[in-house]
Amino acid sequence: MDNNIILSPAQKALKINLNNTIYGSFVEIGAGQEVAHNFFKVGSASGTIAKTMSAYDKDFSDAIYGKVKNDRYVCKERLENMLNKEYDLLEERLDRKNHKNVRFFAFADTVATIKFDKTVKGHGWIGLRFQLNPDQKPSDFIIHMHLNDQDAKLQQETIGIIGTNMIHACFNESDPKEILKQLYDNLSKDQVTIDMVEVDGPAFKDIDNRLLSLILVKERMTDAVIFTPDGMNQQPSDILHKKNIITIRGSFRPVTKVNIDMLERGLEKFKQNPKVKENNIQLLFEITLSNLSAEGEVNERDFLDRVDILCSLGYTVLISNYRKYYKLIEYLSQFTKLRMGLIIGVDSLIEMFDEKYYRNLNGGILEAFGIIFTRDIKFYLYPYKPNDEVDLLNSNNIPIHPRAKDLYNYLYSNGRIEDLAFKAELLNIFSRKVLKKIKNCEDGTWEDQVPEGVAKIIKEKRLFGSSCEINDK
Repeated sequence: MDNNIILSPAQKALKINLNNTIYGSFVEIGAGQEVAHNFFKVGSASGTIAKTMSAYDKDFSDAIYGKVKNDRYVCKERLENMLNKEYDLLEERLDRKNHKNVRFFAFADTVATIKFDKTVKGHGWIGLRFQLNPDQKPSDFIIHMHLNDQDAKLQQETIGIIGTNMIHACFNESDPKEILKQLYDNLSKDQVTIDMVEVDGPAFKDIDNRLLSLILVKERMTDAVIFTPDGMNQQPSDILHKKNIITIRGSFRPVTKVNIDMLERGLEKFKQNPKVKENNIQLLFEITLSNLSAEGEVNERDFLDRVDILCSLGYTVLISNYRKYYKLIEYLSQFTKLRMGLIIGVDSLIEMFDEKYYRNLNGGILEAFGIIFTRDIKFYLYPYKPNDEVDLLNSNNIPIHPRAKDLYNYLYSNGRIEDLAFKAELLNIFSRKVLKKIKNCEDGTWEDQVPEGVAKIIKEKRLFGSSCEINDK
């Protein structure tokens, strides 16, 4: 973007071509050579393009880049093999003495466009390995995208645009957040969804990939991102494909013993289900973007605090835009048709049956529950007791509004809602109260309300705004 004017793909390609310090290769598999085509057709490509190739045949592709696990061709491993091979060839075949001031790059994509019968939607991996300075080691910018147009030709055009945007932005912007935003120049977010981003190398020193993933959700480039226990962001389908998914939602600010009790009780019930294979279970801790917001803004430090703790406990974390449960269920069901589970508290289930949350739908609450009824999902209900004056609430006495009671009864009578066992001494633990004590440095009043080791992490890393002196006694 020059002076806030969005350049066209042709203008961006020409700008790169006219820069005699940028030189490299294009290798594209699966949807033609749409990105390279943009650079060829604007002229002056001889000063930019060392080589273009499309190893479309699988045997040729394997011979050049090596086989990958499960014989997949549209995957991150294939893309990385392509970048490794092509960038190494540049270094090997081009004499640096003759290219002293040249910044090398290797652009690669491996993409599957929509099938003719529309049964398989388009998606793919795109990456750029590039130098910002001739004497600098290369850096990587990698994304996974879903192509949403219903026509293969339109999807190919989208690939050409987003690839050109990536090359132009990486050589002209230093902030990876700005690079991400510029990927959508001359595109709408309806055309392409980016659900995974990863950067590496000296151009992105001290950049946390998790924060970039948060930007994807915050800027609505995607509706959900996922982090594995090692703290790395992953493509959701790699984690969730054909799994028995069980999810627990919360703010986890911080995670408490009641959260873990809910999880353990729900997981125990889930494993007992004959439709669930224990070795195929994928557990998710899910946090909605609204739960990450403070006064309307997403607190990035607070976000990292929560992910750090949950991942350190060995859990996989999903960050989503799905404030309503039916949207979360709909999202997860695109990855699997197998039995799923949702661990939920009574207060959250009451909210789920509140009609006001569905006023934006033409079919209102019935439209939302039509989605829930047609998915293979069980609700595992954890009781609620806000204080000593209120009776314990569970599936038998949950106060559902009379207008929605029949919807609740349908789920309950069909065995879709099950009560969980619980530890009575944990029912008076609430994250918001624990958080207040942490911020007020009320040592000795909250440590036993969080899982073992969590209090130490919070104090040592000064998480959640804690500024208290650490007492090692």
